[in-house]
Amino acid sequence: MSVAKKEYKRITTRSLVEMKANGEKISMLTAYDYTMAKIVDGAGIDVILVGDSASNVMAGHETTLPITLNEMIYHASSVIRAVERCLVVVDLPFGTYQGNSKNALDSAIRIMKESGGHAVKLEGGSEISESISRILTAGIPVMGHLGLTPQSIYKFGTYTVRAKEEEEANKLIEDAKHLEQLGCFALVLEKVPADLAEKVAKAIQIPVIGIGAGGGVDGQVLVTHDMLGMTHEFNPRFLRRYLDLHTEMTNAFKGYISDVKSRDFPNEKEQY
Repeated sequence: MSVAKKEYKRITTRSLVEMKANGEKISMLTAYDYTMAKIVDGAGIDVILVGDSASNVMAGHETTLPITLNEMIYHASSVIRAVERCLVVVDLPFGTYQGNSKNALDSAIRIMKESGGHAVKLEGGSEISESISRILTAGIPVMGHLGLTPQSIYKFGTYTVRAKEEEEANKLIEDAKHLEQLGCFALVLEKVPADLAEKVAKAIQIPVIGIGAGGGVDGQVLVTHDMLGMTHEFNPRFLRRYLDLHTEMTNAFKGYISDVKSRDFPNEKEQY
């Protein structure tokens, strides 16, 4: 059944809760720079995530762990200057909030003040309760992240699907309820079984946005460079490629090289 779509001039955390209540799915993509963010926002996306995936996509690291708070602020600042409509959520990077709630608050405040971001995202459940609570007391909106949490990759040892066993599935549900009770405005679920993700989405009132979590959640998020086909080595089941920019860009670069070498570029119309 189609649902009447409310027009939002500006997406806020409240907008996302309304969208869930109205049965409207939430669209979310990543961006790390001004140019990409301008295009994504202009297309009508609801949420831009300035993800610590910039560590992989922009800097070429194997994991998300190396990216620093200063680097996240730089990327978020670039994105904020581009957006007019969407909500911008910024990842708190590894080491800036785990085990130290004062450090967590200081990190979140720096992101909000120095980048102009609208909210922060933290990975983890009950073990980071104190950090989430302290950030929320400062009036900073928090998005949670459960399931596969890439900052804990060395703990998991693999990027495989999480919460397939009953014990871990039950903990995930309890953590989701706990994050809602703490005051998180939304939750990302990454790489968990679709039936479990749907169960979580129905168990809580805040929006659940999935990546590799099936269609029963309240919205979807992908890394923009992946869904555009700019990256081609990464091929998880959940990824749908909407373009093959790797091929298109490669052909464009080769065409440019050929035109320069053959003296075809610039021609008479392309010079002063």
